Amino acid sequence: MRIAVLNNLRAGRNDAEVTRILSLLRSYPDVIHIETDSARALPEALAEIARQNVNLLVLNGGDGTLQFTLTEILSGGDFERIPMLAPLRGGRTNMTALDLGARRNPVKGLRLLLEDARAGRLSERIVQRPVLRIAARKSGELQYGMFFGAGMIHRAIDLTHRLFPAGRTQGVLGAGLVTGGLILRASLQDRNGVLSPDKLQILVDGELVSQGEFYLVMASTLNRLFLRMNPFWGTGPGDVRFTSLASNSRSFMKAVPGIVRGRVRPFVTPENGYTSANSRRTQLRLDCGFTIDGEIHAPVPDEVVTLTADRRVTFVRA
Repeated sequence: MRIAVLNNLRAGRNDAEVTRILSLLRSYPDVIHIETDSARALPEALAEIARQNVNLLVLNGGDGTLQFTLTEILSGGDFERIPMLAPLRGGRTNMTALDLGARRNPVKGLRLLLEDARAGRLSERIVQRPVLRIAARKSGELQYGMFFGAGMIHRAIDLTHRLFPAGRTQGVLGAGLVTGGLILRASLQDRNGVLSPDKLQILVDGELVSQGEFYLVMASTLNRLFLRMNPFWGTGPGDVRFTSLASNSRSFMKAVPGIVRGRVRPFVTPENGYTSANSRRTQLRLDCGFTIDGEIHAPVPDEVVTLTADRRVTFVRA
């Protein structure tokens, strides 16, 4: 088996941890490893990995590194075949790695993964997951990832980056503190700044679900988000797990505890401003910006974003 490790040195971990990763890799001379220190270097690094005919690609970075890699691999670029992907918890935010069950310590996770690869035990670590396909009509952008968010989520990520210093505090800790504060403000009917509602039109599998103002819209193919949240309770035949909260949602504070667990109370219905569904295709017409796996995309007026999940990737738990 041909294994490569991509170390994204800008992903938010400290230098000591990077040094330990590189030291470990010296014990595995047959493992290809490439280091990048900027987002601009990622395309060249992935092109080099594609030329090596790799079976397993280990990603030492965060959700943004994985999102960029998924887009490069699935959009028909340099990769003739899709390698298995093993994301380490090596970035500021690691929602996908955490959801897959990756170890907290990326150095230990990598070591045990390489040992199992040598011993032929990788089958015990394999997890199949659908991947979001995010197509923006006006900008022409096509992206792949595991989480999409618009409205309050987009602005909350930007706020987290401004409030907290670069590094891991911009990850789960910062996001958790900001999210808690925003939920409290929303319960007080605060509609200013980050909580300004956005106008959207939402179609789920071709049916108009709602058209109005929303605090947030999100979609994912993960089982759980950061802080183990599972804010998806809808049903349906598709792999796009979708949830929206309208700005006039009834009894918001009573609804929130159930929403974050995916176990909602009877009044949490579309008529009361709460929509959730597992769709094959969700389409959004919006003027606001959005985020894909923590990476911010600027607003485009009257943009139309289509969310599907028609591709599956083989992940390997690290």
